[in-house]
Amino acid sequence: MISIPEEFQISTPIVQDTYLVNGELKKWTGQTTPVFSTISSTEKYEPTLLGSIPFMGETEALEAVTAADVAFNNGQGLWPTMKVADRIKCMEKFVTQMKTTRSEVVKLLMWEIGKTLGDSEKEFDRTVEYIYDTIDSYKELNARSAHFSKVQGINAMVRRGPLGVVLCLGPYNYPLNETFSLLIPALIMGNPVIFKPAKHGVLLISPLLEAFKSSFPKGVINILYGRGREVASPVMKSGKVDILALIGNSKSAIALQDQHPNKNRLRLILGLEAKNPAIILPDADLDLAIQECIAGSLSFNGQRCTALKILYVHETIADEFNKRFAAKVDSLTFGNPWEKGVSLTPLPEKEKPAYIQELIDDATKNGAKVINEKGGQHSANFIFPAVLFPVNKNMRVYHEEQFGPVVPIMTFKDIQEPLNDMAESNYGQQVSLFGKNIKTIAPLIDTLVNLVSRVNLNSSCQRGPDVFPFTGRKDSAVGTLSIHDALRSFSIRTFVASKDNDYNNEILQALLNSKESNFINTDYIL
Repeated sequence: MISIPEEFQISTPIVQDTYLVNGELKKWTGQTTPVFSTISSTEKYEPTLLGSIPFMGETEALEAVTAADVAFNNGQGLWPTMKVADRIKCMEKFVTQMKTTRSEVVKLLMWEIGKTLGDSEKEFDRTVEYIYDTIDSYKELNARSAHFSKVQGINAMVRRGPLGVVLCLGPYNYPLNETFSLLIPALIMGNPVIFKPAKHGVLLISPLLEAFKSSFPKGVINILYGRGREVASPVMKSGKVDILALIGNSKSAIALQDQHPNKNRLRLILGLEAKNPAIILPDADLDLAIQECIAGSLSFNGQRCTALKILYVHETIADEFNKRFAAKVDSLTFGNPWEKGVSLTPLPEKEKPAYIQELIDDATKNGAKVINEKGGQHSANFIFPAVLFPVNKNMRVYHEEQFGPVVPIMTFKDIQEPLNDMAESNYGQQVSLFGKNIKTIAPLIDTLVNLVSRVNLNSSCQRGPDVFPFTGRKDSAVGTLSIHDALRSFSIRTFVASKDNDYNNEILQALLNSKESNFINTDYIL
């Protein structure tokens, strides 16, 4: 047996035999799907059985739709009409209970998706912090809205109201943090949610089911298990979804949109693919550029939408950059997530090593070489990062978002070359720019901000801090997911207006004094 610290061992498989719908944890007695980890607990490699989840279908999907629809009740439900302060209390109750599950969720993050111990802890803690920051931002938003404005003889109170039922689908690479960056603002703004966990990172939701059940009114949060086509498709076909909130693949997003019978009423909040480049200028600090490009391209084995997916290096420094970069990649340590000092971990998708090998084979067939000694070395659940050079546009790795451990490098002579490539790309999320001379950098920044949504100067691409806008151009995103912007994405401006005369003003004043209306009030929440 492989030595695994006791606190990280999976002693017995987790049989997830309940699901949350309409405020009730219902017993599941139907077909189940086993959940395996690509991490082996034995010397002779074999996947580890972590547990099982329900294999649900149309019946359960429509049950969840009905529960969410009734909870909204055409805007008359308890949740959408509830006082802001009371919705906040529900969210505070949830996050208090969530914090008690930290060790269990962190352990499952490691086993289910192969994320290192440090990064798994960071994902959990960052998610808790995100919830508290969202609550604070909502309080501020509420305070700014808690007054009447008088314009051209009209008194009006403008607030933000919920849109309706949300279908929430998160990604496997950040199954807690990025999923909750959709789920939390959707809920707190008064929308009932139907949530299906990602294909990997599904069991880690199990410790949170009771917290969801006890913190929110019935029907406000409904959690389904199974394949997207079996449960998400019937949800969309029902026509009762008002918001599709998805972080994942654009093909999935398009397929789901197409199943909605009335697309004009469907709001989209999407985080999709990216092919973020790094541009290394001739005067770049190579030590810094290499350090940031290693982190940017290979953190969590490159399985991040914000990862650096292609490096453009000026031809005058390419030899030196490549030599040092390849050596640095080969020095990275592979191991299980709980091992100290580990950088590279098992890939959660069992088919991913073969896919990465296809990209390597295609690139070498078209003129590239693997320039690091360990590049492409296989184990049962991993393929060591391959640094490919020189890459050209005939190669799959130039066009495809690899989402795994392979780093393509191209050279450029004229800065217009990478700029043209970015302009022609289907994606436009972020770029990393390495250099020092402001005469060169200034016009580049002015161009790059019109091609992507974030320019990282002498640093790798990333999502955080969560107060900054997280979005993308073209096929990379729809909507913006910062704390501030997400509250607006999951709501709509709505207001009450009346002519400024004694009759109406007396009624408005009475409404304010009586506190009968949850909408027309000037309460300040500390």
